[in-house]
Amino acid sequence: MTLRTVLARLAVLAAAVALAHVFFAQFCDLVYGCGCEAPWAGAARHCNIHNAAPPHCPWCLDEGSLGRLSLGAVVVAQCALTLWPGRFGLVRAIATFLAFPVVGAIGGLLAGLGTQYWQ
Repeated sequence: MTLRTVLARLAVLAAAVALAHVFFAQFCDLVYGCGCEAPWAGAARHCNIHNAAPPHCPWCLDEGSLGRLSLGAVVVAQCALTLWPGRFGLVRAIATFLAFPVVGAIGGLLAGLGTQYWQ
């Protein structure tokens, strides 16, 4: 593997991981309708986790442990897609970015079902 290939992979990975981190709170609101916002707009300041009555956002419960677990799964998938040996081209680069909504949605679904958020 050439230095140019390594740098290209790392650039894609860095951009995909940064995108996932920056937009995770907004994705949280998309999945749960909980009120989370972009980090520059307050993040979880308006999340339903602060309400006295349930439902409470699964990703913000327990100081965000399920949210961190889901985001960690996204980053692991992004790393696997980017760093796995073999040809790295446009398809794998796009897949690296798509890992955020796909793996994030799976994590959101599992967390929501596991905490009975939609009951």
